[in-house]
Amino acid sequence: MSKRILSVVVGVLAFLSVATVAICQIDRKVKDDLYAQIELYSYALTTIQADYVEEKTPKDLIYGSLRGMLSSLDPHSQFLDPDEYKDLKTETEGKFGGLGIEISIKDGLLTIITPLEDTPAWRAGIKAGDRIVKIEDELTRDLTLGDAVKKLRGKPGDQVKITVLREGESKLLDFTIVREIIQIQDVKNTQILEDRIGYIRLTEFREDSATAFRKALDELTKQGADSLILDLRNNPGGLLNVAIDITEEFLGDGQTIVSTKGRRPSQNTITRSTNKAHLVDWPMVVLVNEGSASGSEILAGGLQDNKRAIIVGTKSFGKGSVQSVIPLPDGSGLRLTTSKYFTPSGRSIHGIGITPDIVVEFKPPVEKPEEDESKKVEKVFEGVKNHDEQGQIKPPEDNKEAEIHDKLLNDNQVQAAISVLKGIRVYKNFTQQAASPVVAAPAP
Repeated sequence: MSKRILSVVVGVLAFLSVATVAICQIDRKVKDDLYAQIELYSYALTTIQADYVEEKTPKDLIYGSLRGMLSSLDPHSQFLDPDEYKDLKTETEGKFGGLGIEISIKDGLLTIITPLEDTPAWRAGIKAGDRIVKIEDELTRDLTLGDAVKKLRGKPGDQVKITVLREGESKLLDFTIVREIIQIQDVKNTQILEDRIGYIRLTEFREDSATAFRKALDELTKQGADSLILDLRNNPGGLLNVAIDITEEFLGDGQTIVSTKGRRPSQNTITRSTNKAHLVDWPMVVLVNEGSASGSEILAGGLQDNKRAIIVGTKSFGKGSVQSVIPLPDGSGLRLTTSKYFTPSGRSIHGIGITPDIVVEFKPPVEKPEEDESKKVEKVFEGVKNHDEQGQIKPPEDNKEAEIHDKLLNDNQVQAAISVLKGIRVYKNFTQQAASPVVAAPAP
């Protein structure tokens, strides 16, 4: 046996020694079969190392086999080399380079879960549910999820061309998008919409999301809010523990948030709220759509099953599996599907999604006709007509918040949520009046 082949075999044996800890927990018959298959694997590995037309290092072969092994399990499991593992940790911290899309494999096709708001993909017109059929004119049919992410990410400022298939369109759509460093703001647009109805947009679940969300609730409380619209539309999920922490804000001590079930007893868990200090008991509506996935489905499902909120919008994406990120000794890692999660009533939403209590299809607002130039000029001068004490012109006020407010009030799904909350108030008044004792009129 040559030194090269010997080194490969030694590498395989080292790999097997790490695997032994897991193997010892497997039934004897399965274990024997596994050892037999590993012998086949070792033979194939040494043959490739000796006879393949190009020289490959043992690391290349082991990494390649691990990629194939993980990709054969399901669309969400993958092997991460050291660079990819670092990128994953960076991603959960909320800053990474790319187009600003969350992707998955659905029905065998590379599918966009959602474009992240205010990112290049969002501005280009990419939509949730678009199927990416080509990246730089290369078909995506045989790409793994990890390989697709690699191709879509790159140097900020560089362009990437993608071709998508969109439901309802008669032809493929081409988009050329410039990559950017993606900065994610998880909690957005906190404000009172009208009549003490608060609004919070939650775009993703990352490390600091729960803290930012708590601050947003405190801010609404100071502003006098007594009911809430929580917008989870196009929220693709993120960190499971953060989704649970945010759900706890609305469920009292002991109420079930989510359960998980896997092959091993340790993967079968029931997570209950431990909130005793700051329970938010406002009437509440949660908005979801086809871009709401994973953690946002946990939150919506937990509140729906506990009769804590009314869900409005369209059916969510349906990603109900839990991935554990497992570091390996050389700095690489595994993202492995280890269990599936279930709502408090025992519903699995994997491949099904959350069905809203009130289905409201989104209708794009009717665009207003362009203002003529004279009116635009008048508005500019209106913004700067005031002067300070020194006679200097004051800068025009930033109207972004007002624009967002107006945009939300013109959103038909938000309007539906407002109507629901107002209806709850009317109903509560009726029930309170009915419960009040009737005082008999004094005798004449």
